[in-house]
Amino acid sequence: INHEMNRCIQCYRCVRYYRDYADGSDLNVFSSHNHVYFGRTSDGVLENEFSGNLVEVCPTGVFTDKTLKKHYTRKWDFTMAPSICTHCSIGCNTIVAERYGTIRRIYSRYNGEVNGYFLCDRGRFGYEYVESPLRLKRPLIKDGSSLKEIETIEAIKIARKSISGKNVIGIGSPRASLESNYALKKLVGEENFSVGISDKELLLNQLGLDILSKGNVPTPSLREVENCDAVFLLGEDVTQTAPMLALALRQSAKKIPREKAFNSHIPQWQDAAVKEIVQHDRGPFYIASTSATRLDDIATARYIDSPDNIAKIGYAVAHFIDDKVGLPKDLSKIQLQLATKIAEDLSGVTKPLIVTGIHAMHDGVMKAASNIALALKKKGKDVSISLTFRESNSLGLTMLGGKSLDQLFESIANDNSKVVIILENDLYRKASKKHVDKFINQCQQIITLDHTESETTKKSTMILPAGTFSETDGTYVNNEGRAQRYYQVIPSSDNDSWRFLAEMSQDNSKLSNLKTFGDFTQALENETDYFSGIDQIAPPPDFKLNGLKIAREPHRYSGRTAMKANINVHEQKPPNDEDSPLTFTMEGYQGESPSSLIPFFWSPGWNSAQAINKYQIEVGGPLHGGDPGKRLFEPSEKEMTYFDTLTVSDQKRKKDEWLAVPIYHIFGSEEFSANAPAIKERIPALFIVLNPKDATDLDLKNDDNKEILLNDQPINLKVKVEDHVEIGTLGLPAGFPDMPFWEPGLLTIKL
Repeated sequence: INHEMNRCIQCYRCVRYYRDYADGSDLNVFSSHNHVYFGRTSDGVLENEFSGNLVEVCPTGVFTDKTLKKHYTRKWDFTMAPSICTHCSIGCNTIVAERYGTIRRIYSRYNGEVNGYFLCDRGRFGYEYVESPLRLKRPLIKDGSSLKEIETIEAIKIARKSISGKNVIGIGSPRASLESNYALKKLVGEENFSVGISDKELLLNQLGLDILSKGNVPTPSLREVENCDAVFLLGEDVTQTAPMLALALRQSAKKIPREKAFNSHIPQWQDAAVKEIVQHDRGPFYIASTSATRLDDIATARYIDSPDNIAKIGYAVAHFIDDKVGLPKDLSKIQLQLATKIAEDLSGVTKPLIVTGIHAMHDGVMKAASNIALALKKKGKDVSISLTFRESNSLGLTMLGGKSLDQLFESIANDNSKVVIILENDLYRKASKKHVDKFINQCQQIITLDHTESETTKKSTMILPAGTFSETDGTYVNNEGRAQRYYQVIPSSDNDSWRFLAEMSQDNSKLSNLKTFGDFTQALENETDYFSGIDQIAPPPDFKLNGLKIAREPHRYSGRTAMKANINVHEQKPPNDEDSPLTFTMEGYQGESPSSLIPFFWSPGWNSAQAINKYQIEVGGPLHGGDPGKRLFEPSEKEMTYFDTLTVSDQKRKKDEWLAVPIYHIFGSEEFSANAPAIKERIPALFIVLNPKDATDLDLKNDDNKEILLNDQPINLKVKVEDHVEIGTLGLPAGFPDMPFWEPGLLTIKL
């Protein structure tokens, strides 16, 4: 973020947002005599994970987007389109801004039920991977030991011939759109389709889906999270895995203290007086996690232990709310006291919230969370449960269904003649190198559709260049089961994965009638129960207002410049977009469009982010016509039964066997944002976290460099010695670049 104080009008918005809303501590207002300064006491990077919102909060440009500075474009010269953030499962709404085929900026797109006005820094600054040198932009085919470029038409013909009359395997992806995954599943058949994730992750995803769709406890939107009275967070550091959920949780912790102020007849808008009464008071907020979290500063109490013990605490809390839940054995006095206190506080409020997810990779933690929520529901509480998943379309892919990678590898163990299509998935991030190498060696041909070079693309016999979120249309399903549509902003050469798959299968009757984007959404609607109504989440491609499609460019757009005059002095005619109700020009409808199609917020006299209020029913309320997206399922009327009493394995550990727990980081744990220069600067070095006793036994000190052998692969890590880690437990980075695949649990690690 750039900072230029000469533009400041002392409106205090930055401090109000950064300190009061996002709980940041390293930015403040300072004054001396008649001089006022808003900023840090010293040079440095803003520490808060939501600091990028200062760019849109500031009305005059004191804070500006440094990534935009490298390729500055005037705001009214952008081509823009509504999109969805791809960097976690929350599904924040974004506006993607483009100029001359390059993404220049990401804006937040208001959605009252999801991200509201804001984005996390990963979502705002992680877009530059789209311009990474690793991007795949032309079809490639294996020629000896290397890959050579070929024309798209030729690549499609070769791919079509490769799969014709053969039993083809399809591997989908939790980061690909519903339409693309559906096209692949339809092409290869249900029995040959894999969702492209490990058995453990798929089982946890299915468990999460069952908890959300088959139980009678609702899952909240982020707006509803902010209005909860008490929170119990199990096994997740949501600031790192689902950042905007963490921001919403910070608001829920302030709800009860603020109500005390309102009950003292202080109006809500009288912020200074409200803060004077509230001070640092927080509502009940409990955290049980495997390591320290970024929400520890607002926690009433925190409990750090292994996933097994976190699950035991959760079961104990459920037992003290409803004794029909079995009480785990061998709980210590401290554990019993904590569980009793948590149960009392959750039972003593009106709207408690239970938060968990799959990132601890432990089904007992998720079952414990479900039991607590169900016990509170039986007590008549207005309880809700929020789950996080790993990737942008993890829940949608689970709803679509398919085999895990482990099941797929097992099913073809003795077959060396398979043709496989891999859809936007790096298998080396989803399974061990040993198993993936064995699978690849068994495949006769590997056709990969992806947009960025990976270990998997290097092993492929053919690569078709899929588009990123900025070059394709599609649908994602977020962690609450909300289906949301995104649209391309860069006119692409038909590189949607679903289109490639449809063209490859011309001789396949299963896809012969599916040619346009609308055909695929309609087919999803008709053939899969979960996706009922999915074709209604946005207007159809032929939608028009006053006989016009919606313009992606504002009416002030000054036209293209002479940047490409060396190629042709005439501007190329913008392409028609047959798959959406949007145009790639300023010539189209410029008024207020349906909420799912808003490409930018502009209103007469309001050429700034503040124009959003002209699109809302009221400030902070829903957009006209309702917020974008549609919940695909609601809580069941049937009451879910409790999960059985937790059983913990007492298996003795072997030599060099450690309990490995994952540690996530907002900058580094997500696959593609890690390729963006702004994010890459913030990724910490690979590390290993040890208990002081284990470190002493191994003769290791803080900041030592240590090589370990993980899954037979050597890795150099920086040692971190921390008291809160249990003896015999190792904290390892999850999802980081250069970190091999591993799954939490007991692992043989040579130190």
